[in-house]
Amino acid sequence: MNTTPELRFDERVAIVTGAGRGLGRAHAKLLAARGAKIVVNDVGGSKEGTGSDTGPANEVVEEIRAAGGTAIADTNTVGTEDGCQSLVERAVSEFGRIDVVVNNAGISRWATFPDADAENLELTLDVHLRGTWHTTRAAWPHMERQGYGRVITTASTGMLGLPDNLAYATAKGALIGFTRSLAHASAEKGILVNCIAPNSVTRPSESATNVVTSSPMDQARAVAMATDLVSPMVAFLAHESCPVNGEILVAGAKRFSRWFLGFTEGWLDESGELPTVEDIAAHWGQITDEKDYYVPTGTMDWGARFMSHLYPGA
Repeated sequence: MNTTPELRFDERVAIVTGAGRGLGRAHAKLLAARGAKIVVNDVGGSKEGTGSDTGPANEVVEEIRAAGGTAIADTNTVGTEDGCQSLVERAVSEFGRIDVVVNNAGISRWATFPDADAENLELTLDVHLRGTWHTTRAAWPHMERQGYGRVITTASTGMLGLPDNLAYATAKGALIGFTRSLAHASAEKGILVNCIAPNSVTRPSESATNVVTSSPMDQARAVAMATDLVSPMVAFLAHESCPVNGEILVAGAKRFSRWFLGFTEGWLDESGELPTVEDIAAHWGQITDEKDYYVPTGTMDWGARFMSHLYPGA
């Protein structure tokens, strides 16, 4: 039997972007059920990032309030810096503080080269990357003053490669760098920054998954990929007891795991001669051997390991 005390968010204030549907809706409802005051942000646009509709955000607020929770709707777009600033100002004006920012909003404009043009890239970066950057930046001074905060970014295993999702994968890859780097400046301030990589069927993923629910097996798969099976990990990363910083956690279909960036020990040329292209070819197996990989805590840790032969005895 699980004897862990219930993890609650009483008196905490959380912003959840893209919370009108899908993953964001599930995150917002779970945090609210655990006592958090929620700012449900959603511009209500299409999955391609066009249009607006106040309905989705307001509907989620109604659901949270009907269940006894506290929430307000915000329909600012996170696709602009001004929209992100207004979102944070609304949260502070209404609730007086910000404890948690769940950067969940996203769009999907599926295309690959050469059809993935500048507009495709910029619109995708606006919501996924710049939206996360600007919302977090606007909330940061409030968290610093409190000496407390939790920031969750949303990456995707889609960055590992899928047909036609080049801009999406580019934005998600950038968010991993954002998370890892920001975490190094945050812990001493009482702020933890972590990343979630959801495994779920959402509007942005529909074109890639092509999940069909006509057969019992497909229906079972769709149920297993439900958005609310991701939210427990998001809530844990948002909680004051979260033990990690700068990590990437994968969640979905009732499986939870850590995604880390590792390096092989590689091959060290100790011949005293200038390495040649042929040397690379001859030692390729050793260069790519995963047997003794390591997981650095940051760039400086990686540098110390990678160049340890230059500092013998250090």
